[in-house]
Amino acid sequence: MKFRRKRFSPFCASISETVVLSINLALILTVLTLITGMVVALDKFVWGRDGEERDGSVALQTLVEYSRSFFPVLLFVLVIRSFVFEPFRIPSGSMMPTLLQGDFIFVKKYAYGLRLPVTEAKVIETGEPSRGDVVVFRLPSDPGINYIKRVVGLPGDEVTYERHRLIINGEQVDLEQHADATPTYPRFVEQLGERQHEILIANSGYMVRDGVYRVPEGHYFVMGDNRDNSRDSRFIGAIPETHLVGEAVRIWMHIDGLSWPRWDRVGNKIQ
Repeated sequence: MKFRRKRFSPFCASISETVVLSINLALILTVLTLITGMVVALDKFVWGRDGEERDGSVALQTLVEYSRSFFPVLLFVLVIRSFVFEPFRIPSGSMMPTLLQGDFIFVKKYAYGLRLPVTEAKVIETGEPSRGDVVVFRLPSDPGINYIKRVVGLPGDEVTYERHRLIINGEQVDLEQHADATPTYPRFVEQLGERQHEILIANSGYMVRDGVYRVPEGHYFVMGDNRDNSRDSRFIGAIPETHLVGEAVRIWMHIDGLSWPRWDRVGNKIQ
């Protein structure tokens, strides 16, 4: 599932954005935070102290006032967006029925390590993906694009997908037909690690690619819950740990086009 660019917002700009825009936004936020922070520091220690008259032009005084107003806000947004949570919008159906087109989700950025903004260099190790986690990652062939899929295979695993069934290290993953399944909406319940979640299996065979895949060390094999209509590791390869963005944890809004929001999805935990 690819996140496409829709609109720009300084606080929630990663919603429906590609990583190209997300990275630019991270760069913009970082640069603006550094500039306003430097102006505030210079004003405090060089140009004049609080309560004293500041020498300089009207333009300089205006710059200082704006910097003092915006620096705390920019710093707060940068820290939250870089290290805590980042919002995304789901634009397609490759993760149905878990995630629907129009879902707005929170991604926990610190789930798999704290990374510096812009460079994405990991500075603190906080955890590793578990089988069944829903993760956002940067596409290896084009890091300017974000995808969201479910972790199926861990480093060193052998993953087999054959006739719509998933086999991991020789053991077939439990799969049961959903009570509400219909011929036009073939839902199943899959037990993947500690995660029990729903998936869709197409009868037409569209996008199906059977095969045996070995997961390299330091990589993860991911698949969409819309199992036969998803461009995932069967097509794009295993995902390096360095390309992980975070774990998708909760839906905070659902609105698709001009329709009314679906309030029943607001606040739902992503299984």
